[in-house]
Amino acid sequence: METLQDTETKKATTSSSPTFKGSGSQMLLNCLIEEGVSTIFGYPGGAIMPIYDALYDYADKLQHILVRHEQGGIHAAQGYARTSGKVGIAFATSGPGATNLVTGLADAQIDSTPLVCITGQVFAHLLGTDAFQETDVINITTPVTKWNYQITDAKEIPEVLAKAFYIAKSGRPGPVLIDITKNAQLQIEEFEAYVKCNHIRSYRPKPKVRVEFIEEAAKLINNAKKPFVLFGQGVILGGAEKEFKAFIEKTGIPAAWTIMGEGAIPTDHPLNVGMLGMHGNYGPNVLTNECDVLIAIGMRFDDRVTGRLDKYAKQAKVVHLDIDPAEIDKNVKAEVGIWGDCKETLPILTNLVKENKHEAWVALFRDYNQQEIDQVITPELYPSGEEMTMGEVLRTLNELTGGDAVIVTDVGQHQMVACRYAKFNKTRSNVTSGGLGTMGFGLPAAIGAKYGAPERTVVAIIGDGGFQMTPQELGTIMQFGAAVKILILNNQFLGMVRQWQQLFHDKRYSFVNITSPDFVALAKSYYIEASKVDQRAELKKALETMINHEGSYLLEVMVGKENNVFPMVPQGCSVSEIRLK
Repeated sequence: METLQDTETKKATTSSSPTFKGSGSQMLLNCLIEEGVSTIFGYPGGAIMPIYDALYDYADKLQHILVRHEQGGIHAAQGYARTSGKVGIAFATSGPGATNLVTGLADAQIDSTPLVCITGQVFAHLLGTDAFQETDVINITTPVTKWNYQITDAKEIPEVLAKAFYIAKSGRPGPVLIDITKNAQLQIEEFEAYVKCNHIRSYRPKPKVRVEFIEEAAKLINNAKKPFVLFGQGVILGGAEKEFKAFIEKTGIPAAWTIMGEGAIPTDHPLNVGMLGMHGNYGPNVLTNECDVLIAIGMRFDDRVTGRLDKYAKQAKVVHLDIDPAEIDKNVKAEVGIWGDCKETLPILTNLVKENKHEAWVALFRDYNQQEIDQVITPELYPSGEEMTMGEVLRTLNELTGGDAVIVTDVGQHQMVACRYAKFNKTRSNVTSGGLGTMGFGLPAAIGAKYGAPERTVVAIIGDGGFQMTPQELGTIMQFGAAVKILILNNQFLGMVRQWQQLFHDKRYSFVNITSPDFVALAKSYYIEASKVDQRAELKKALETMINHEGSYLLEVMVGKENNVFPMVPQGCSVSEIRLK
């Protein structure tokens, strides 16, 4: 991407006279306000102290949430962005503060989450001298950001910030990091009025729509006998839920989702045939290798979806719609690639396709999934044994929320169970770490999700292992009162690793037994109401108490120690080799 000097912006004002005189820190905060920012997640330190000093006078316009660790701050910003649809904001100081953002940046990059992260940096004249808390954050974060930039002169702040927001939220969204030296934060300048960026030379966030390719795709779809739609988060990021629903309802094509695309259409939609991938539903996986036209919309053919690529949908002609040209033909060769925002391309495609129903084909998905219901789902949701299952906890939670809650998951068995069984009636309701699989994501992301959707019930579903990676964020909840419902599913193991060790390593349980603290006492030490359940008869009442409690609440549920998540596509196998047990 070109240098800042190559940036072209369309000016909202022709005035050349200065409109604001102040420090770089003050101008930065003014820029955030102009971009509509209201909430910041951050942690102060020496190199970013001038920005925090200026923030003291902006308390009526900018809400700052003091997290307990910088990684918690960026995960909270991710949760905020995912539920609100806005750009998430995180502040951190230099050195360890900045490097603590790296995991969240990588997570946001692979999951296409729009963030603008501001880090403080040592004085410009100290750069490269190994000054106290100096790190080369630009080179460190280049691989895990959509764009990054270091500001050493306050005059650059307005233009760089405008560019940062434009890049973060346009096209395929992603994280941007702006590193600001301390002298630039302190520097007094006369600034012109802030101008939002809406154009950068050589950066084309929305590729030109080629109608001839859409016409070619329509012909394939109209002639298909067994078409199948795979949809991902691109539908949600593009705000194309209505357009997507119109497309599948006109064509009658069954549709399955990646975990990042879940919620783009309601879970109980008649054409929603389930989840793709390693722990997805039986029918969508098996029938991927029987369809004749595979239509991928806003998804990237991740290896957890495809299994063995050399055995993936070889019989099908693939139509791939994506805003990022780099994704087309990257993993799966497309017969027709359609570049562009699916909110723009789907209506064109819908107008060209014929009305259809494909009733026998859709029924085949139901037949396969009935096998899964009989062998996997019913025993998981309605267990006969004494031990509680994660699935029955989700079933009971669905009964109480009616599919209207935001569900935030950490990473592990509980994540797959939640994605499989949680009910969603609304978009932007499933918040999870998809591509990176970041343990510790759940609790801080749930805090951010609540600020992004304050009117909605937010439930964080977390394993006993993942919770212990970021438990300090209970302090954030305590101080700022985020009414997050925390549901810990405790199986006393690092469950997903244990499952693999059981199935593929002869039950050699190597360092997966995990001892936990008294989670209830821990929560209460942060003045958060909490309780623990280990009996099925008490489960529903305990969940009702958690959901109906006015503020935050932690509920620990003891579940079976060695229960496994099925179906499962073993690593290195074809999706049609999915195992039910």
